[in-house]
Amino acid sequence: MNSFSRHIAAIDNAELPGRRTRFFIGAEIVGYIAPELAPVLSDFDQIRRTPRGLTLNADRAGDLHPIARQLAEAGFMRWRNEAFDVRAQPNGTALATIDRGALPAFGIQAQGIHLDAILRRPDGLHLWVARRAANKALDPNKLDHVVAGGLPAGLTPLECLVKEAAEEASMPATIAERAIPVGAIGYAMERPEGLRRDLLHCYEVEVDEDFTPLTNDGEVAGFELWPLAAVVDAVRDTDTFKFNVNLVLMALFQRHGIALGDDVATALAALKGR
Repeated sequence: MNSFSRHIAAIDNAELPGRRTRFFIGAEIVGYIAPELAPVLSDFDQIRRTPRGLTLNADRAGDLHPIARQLAEAGFMRWRNEAFDVRAQPNGTALATIDRGALPAFGIQAQGIHLDAILRRPDGLHLWVARRAANKALDPNKLDHVVAGGLPAGLTPLECLVKEAAEEASMPATIAERAIPVGAIGYAMERPEGLRRDLLHCYEVEVDEDFTPLTNDGEVAGFELWPLAAVVDAVRDTDTFKFNVNLVLMALFQRHGIALGDDVATALAALKGR
């Protein structure tokens, strides 16, 4: 297998519905319930089991967040205290909200933003790289984008980017708002915490020599400026970057003329079409 392809094989590995039960809000399918959770959900009065799966009536959609809270208190998931929108389609109407920690157990799609900050120098392109804090629950100490984060309820991707840029990297809004959307990448991945169905809104911004990201909210241990060639080597040869960051970086490599192989190009194109 191509050294880049292994990242795609590892991240897009879920079979849907597989052993999971489809979860509906009204007539819209919004998730896939883990086998151990399905019988528990069936005990809630607001949720009914039908031949097609489990259904929460649309007029009771506001009950989803409190249901997840009860399940978290019972130990079925970790409570993050961050409300995310629940949608049947990425650009569709928000049908409900649910805590971020419940998304993997319910198999509900999460959306997020990833920003690459590029510096052009005479010796070539350089990329700002972040190292995740050691106390992060997910992939501590792994390398990451200069800015990345989940999309909370009620925000657009660009609004989220500007917020996260200030919080994580002390990036001024005047720089963050210049970021260019360069596509989205979707996948379904089996993880220890459950099913990750993620849609990553990818952005790119060119920065000047006078910009240096600075830690702010404690989620990042520090930042380093890497030659793009070194980033390519790290993605190809190691697993030092957070699992989904590899995909966004491979798309970046392609945009800047770095060939990754026909199989990688085809696989990435499929993920971009999610």
